[in-house]
Amino acid sequence: MKTKIEDITMPALAVRGLVVFPNVVVHFDVAREMSEAALRAAMSDNKLIFLTAQKDEHVEDPDIKDLYQVGVVAEIRQLLKGSDNVLRVLVEGKYRAKLMDIYQYEPYLIASVREYPEIKKIHTEEIEIEAVMRAIKQAFYQYSSIVPRMPKELVSSIMNENDPFKLFDTLVFNVPLAVEDKEMLLEESHIISRLGMLLAMISREVEVLDIERHIQERVRQQIDNTQREYYLRAQMKAIANQLGEDDDFQEEIDEYSEKIQALDIDEESREKLFKEADKLTKMPSSSQDAYVIRNYLDNVLELPWNVSTKDKNDVEGVKKVLDKDHYGLDKVKERILENIAVRELKPDIKGQIICLVGPPGVGKTSIGKSIARAMGRKYQRISLGGVRDESDIRGHRKTYVGAMPGRIINALKLAGSKNPLILLDEIDKMTHDMRGDPSSALLEVLDSEQNSAFRDHYIEIPFDLSNVLFVTTANTTQTIDPPLLDRMDIIEITSYTREEKFHIAKEHLVPKQLKANGLKASMLKICDEALYILIDNYTKEAGVRTLERKIASICRKAAKLIVSGEKKSVRISEKNIEQFMGAKKYLDDDLAKKNEIGVVNGLAWTSVGGVIMPLEASVFDGKGNIETTGSLGDVMKESAKIAVSYVRSVADKYGISGEFYKEKDIHIHAPEGATPKDGPSAGVTMTTALVSALANIPVKHDVAMTGEITLHGKVLPIGGLREKTMAAYKAGMKTVIIPAGNKGDLEEVDNIVKDNVQFVYAEKISDVLDVALEKKEPRYIKPKHRDEIPERPVVRS
Repeated sequence: MKTKIEDITMPALAVRGLVVFPNVVVHFDVAREMSEAALRAAMSDNKLIFLTAQKDEHVEDPDIKDLYQVGVVAEIRQLLKGSDNVLRVLVEGKYRAKLMDIYQYEPYLIASVREYPEIKKIHTEEIEIEAVMRAIKQAFYQYSSIVPRMPKELVSSIMNENDPFKLFDTLVFNVPLAVEDKEMLLEESHIISRLGMLLAMISREVEVLDIERHIQERVRQQIDNTQREYYLRAQMKAIANQLGEDDDFQEEIDEYSEKIQALDIDEESREKLFKEADKLTKMPSSSQDAYVIRNYLDNVLELPWNVSTKDKNDVEGVKKVLDKDHYGLDKVKERILENIAVRELKPDIKGQIICLVGPPGVGKTSIGKSIARAMGRKYQRISLGGVRDESDIRGHRKTYVGAMPGRIINALKLAGSKNPLILLDEIDKMTHDMRGDPSSALLEVLDSEQNSAFRDHYIEIPFDLSNVLFVTTANTTQTIDPPLLDRMDIIEITSYTREEKFHIAKEHLVPKQLKANGLKASMLKICDEALYILIDNYTKEAGVRTLERKIASICRKAAKLIVSGEKKSVRISEKNIEQFMGAKKYLDDDLAKKNEIGVVNGLAWTSVGGVIMPLEASVFDGKGNIETTGSLGDVMKESAKIAVSYVRSVADKYGISGEFYKEKDIHIHAPEGATPKDGPSAGVTMTTALVSALANIPVKHDVAMTGEITLHGKVLPIGGLREKTMAAYKAGMKTVIIPAGNKGDLEEVDNIVKDNVQFVYAEKISDVLDVALEKKEPRYIKPKHRDEIPERPVVRS
């Protein structure tokens, strides 16, 4: 009949970094007050205490979950207070016990434990226990041959031990194992399993020690090789001292050699740098040549040969950063996200160089900085505007006075990383003279097949630029050399529309300027209508720089009112904006409010966005002369001639005299004569104006149009549809006629425009005229005789 094992209550001690086994005497130091109190409480009773290891050594006040469940009931042999006020204790493990519960935490732990007996019967497994003992003795012998200063008496006693329990106790006490491993051994009850676990641990320790020994041998061999060099250098140093040379100079040379050895470069480049460092040993430290070499080595060693940052290839995370920094620019963001997605699938991809092309102020430069922040890369900007010397890119030869590395190498040094994002700003503004062509030097920089070994004239050794992400900006591609343009992926950034400017101002510029001028959101409120007025009547630009300056001006004026005590808060609305900004600078277009003859609303694209371009046509008796005014360019003048020829071909259809080109003088005028105008997209506008003037048919005032016309009346597609349609919406046009070939471009048109404007797709000029011209009811002409009644009514204009 089995005896029931009862729980025992006794003081408990949480031990850090130590596991105590039965039949083993150990000593350790105690520093915590609760541990010291537990020991003294046990000494005053029966000297028995429960010892269990902590799972985490750094926990100061352990809970039951912080302790291992199996420990040892130990007898305290000795307590001794040291001179350093630390209590030293000597204990002997008695038997294993399992932690059932903790009844008290203060002032010391009192635990309920239950004896955790071992399995003693092993006679049925004598062969297996003998095999395990032989294997573990062999493993320990290998271990003792590697570990230095292992006592021979200990090795002999273990090799001659035949009792498995005593063998285990001796080994576990003398072989250093991790706390987790010792706890596993303590928790195992069967001696065979316990010895098997110990065998695996010792074998693993033997492998680790063997690897350490091989590493130490290699290190020792390297040390032997360097000893000779060290000895020779020490002799050189002694000679230098005898000659009165500076000790610091030799130390400086040694430091250069150490840094060169640590660089991650090819052996040819390392050998060149060593030769440069050796030259210093052969010249006086204060000489000009020594200064040149020191300056060269300093520049080379400051480059990030071994330093790189880890890319953030989280597409959603990058999208959030780009959306936060910039409103709109969907094409640019999509291209960047595609780039990042490809890098996620193929991290070693090279040669993706983006060129952002667009008018000033649309965010080309700032989006480069956002890309770097989103990808977690270092950022450096190089302004290329006005650069005309090739050495600005490639650097000067180090033998020249005042020589320095080129801008690319300098940007890498400032970035401190070999894979930064470098923004080459205003690449279209580079020029060239007799000192070289910098755009030709950039051909190697921006070519993924060549820039892996870019050689700066100053550095002279190759530097790998293939990990650098280059982003370039330009206002136009017309002035960029074709070979350089061919190396870049062009992304067009068009001018901002009215709605985009409004959202940028409301979501970015206003909060930015409020913070910059020390204002809180409660102090200044700019209404939406006021922002629209700022955009329409106080700025005329492709980007938002002037708009930001206007907002900053409002903030300053509001700050003055608040600080002077005149107002506690300021609200800018359409009623009081002129008080802050003065009279409106740009007035709305003076468009016709009713249907008129010969007046047509055309749509034009400018560098600052789309505009309504009214065209007027008048017809007079004359000799067939065509007069064009309003600073029209050659292309528009040719469109006028095409329009006249087409009207001659359809004169009968609209009741126009077939001889009008001989009997009538035609005058075509575009208002705002001081502004030059050109382009083919006014063809349909001119034709409509001519038909209206010659046929005396009014044109609808709420219709705008754009499109190029051929001699046979076919309407051809045009560009700038997004900006032109925004101008039509702003002007209150109800219908916009566009070429049928531009139907696919409507995806880029703002939703607010598509919701408020009806689009008509024209394939021929007749489709335009059917929509734009006012329809008149035909009237009957009274006949003189009954038989003169026509079969159908005659239309008169």
